[in-house]
Amino acid sequence: QDQLVESGGGTVQPGGSLTLSCKTSGYRHPNYCLAWFRQGPGKEREGVACIDDNSQTKYSDSLMERFLISQDKYNNIVSLHIERLRPEDTAMYYCAAKSRTWGYRCALRADMYRTWGQGVQVTVSS
Repeated sequence: QDQLVESGGGTVQPGGSLTLSCKTSGYRHPNYCLAWFRQGPGKEREGVACIDDNSQTKYSDSLMERFLISQDKYNNIVSLHIERLRPEDTAMYYCAAKSRTWGYRCALRADMYRTWGQGVQVTVSS
């Protein structure tokens, strides 16, 4: 019914940049949240950024200076652009979606999201 497919991962040298894309399919909720989470080796899943149907965004405070979330509604794509990559950015990055209650902002809580992509690996290494 709802399907999210991430792409754009790979291995990048420290200081490089990368753009991840998440293609949505069958997600027809008028009010929604689309989010990027990541989970590094031995770490818990953490929220990176989210964007809603009004293009209102929310970022992890520690990442907002290097991460940018955006969406292309026509092509049903939500993207995550990462700059100045660091080794600690190495993780599986997941796209997630949920419906949004009108009047409420999206949140970066993994347990609130029910639809997930399979994840894409980002490795930052020299």
